Amino acid sequence: MLILTRKEGESILIGEGVEIKILEISQGTVKIGIEAPKNVKVIRKELLKEIGEENIESLKNIEKILKGL
Repeated sequence: MLILTRKEGESILIGEGVEIKILEISQGTVKIGIEAPKNVKVIRKELLKEIGEENIESLKNIEKILKGL
């Protein structure tokens, strides 16, 4: 894992076309901006986990429906 220290207004470049910019640091939170090509998916990790859990629940419901047919 690469660990970097950045200040407001500074950026990190990842590969070609992905830039992560530190927009604001205030009261223990960091606001970042991400510029990436449209073909690069950018999603918050906690949302990805939530979506996965919802998909599992949906599959369970589908199984119940199919068993009832």
